[in-house]
Amino acid sequence: MTKISPSTNPISENELVNYALELQSLGADYLHCDVMDGVFVEAKCLNAEKIKEINLNSLIQLDVHLMMVTPIKQLKSYIKARPNIITLHLESFKKPETLLECLVKIKKAKILCGLSIKPNTPLELIYPYLPMLDLVLIMSVEPGQSGQKFIESTLNRIKTLSNHITKNNFNIIIEVDGGINKDNVKQVVESGANMVVMGSAMANCKNRKELIDYVRSL
Repeated sequence: MTKISPSTNPISENELVNYALELQSLGADYLHCDVMDGVFVEAKCLNAEKIKEINLNSLIQLDVHLMMVTPIKQLKSYIKARPNIITLHLESFKKPETLLECLVKIKKAKILCGLSIKPNTPLELIYPYLPMLDLVLIMSVEPGQSGQKFIESTLNRIKTLSNHITKNNFNIIIEVDGGINKDNVKQVVESGANMVVMGSAMANCKNRKELIDYVRSL
């Protein structure tokens, strides 16, 4: 069964608690919380206090995606918000030891630990960190803006990562984010993803329950 993690982007922050409650009632597995600092990507949204508010007012699991240039400075506040997953971006770190320090902090907090890569980042750069990870998030668009078109070459990246994970007996979730909709989600799952993010496709959907059930049936 494929897990679905609808995104907070492009929902208004004032509506996020209600959106989380709706998704919870419809059977979504997670709420994908897109955190942006206005530097790593142009937009700026979703601070730790808002995530804490969502967590206190709903039961849906929170999948936090930190798009920041210096996540180590704010990581403590997001850990305190007690999400279920915190995913960092490989590109946020100039030094491997700083990234490792952040991964250790997440794991010590007993939060699932993820690492994400942009579409043009070589997949192999993530391999040294796999023994520490619970999740890898493959971006299928450039991060930061909802509604972009899915990059088709992502399917090969998913297959390559899935084969590497299987070969090395890692227990790692492959999550994919960007441009995923009802027309292409089956291909994404068949390529090896076991968790998908949907932003605009879910926000604009007239029958969200039907879409959630379809994805979870794959």
